[in-house]
Amino acid sequence: MTFGGIALGARGERLAAQWYRANGYQLVARNWTCPIGELDLIVRRGDELVFVEVKTRGSDRYGLPSEAVGIAKQRKLRALASAWLSTTTEYFAEIRFDVVSIIGNDVSVIQAAF
Repeated sequence: MTFGGIALGARGERLAAQWYRANGYQLVARNWTCPIGELDLIVRRGDELVFVEVKTRGSDRYGLPSEAVGIAKQRKLRALASAWLSTTTEYFAEIRFDVVSIIGNDVSVIQAAF
């Protein structure tokens, strides 16, 4: 990924984190990594935990950013979530996966995307 791509991705993650905070969520982790990969954001609201995949693009010229989260990516995110959950003893009544699609300044959140 180019520096421009990294900067665009970081900007998208900041916008997504702001959206979650504005909607009553607390940021648990950002860019959590383990040997199998990285989770963009982990947020919570009460006993609800959300693993967030953020996809950012400068335009929709090549499709929506969320379209980049296919079956293989979903499998990987589930494995990463399992790895993160193994590091905590906290109980969460609900766990879900959201996909945040960002084009420019437009933030679109797909809750319970898969």
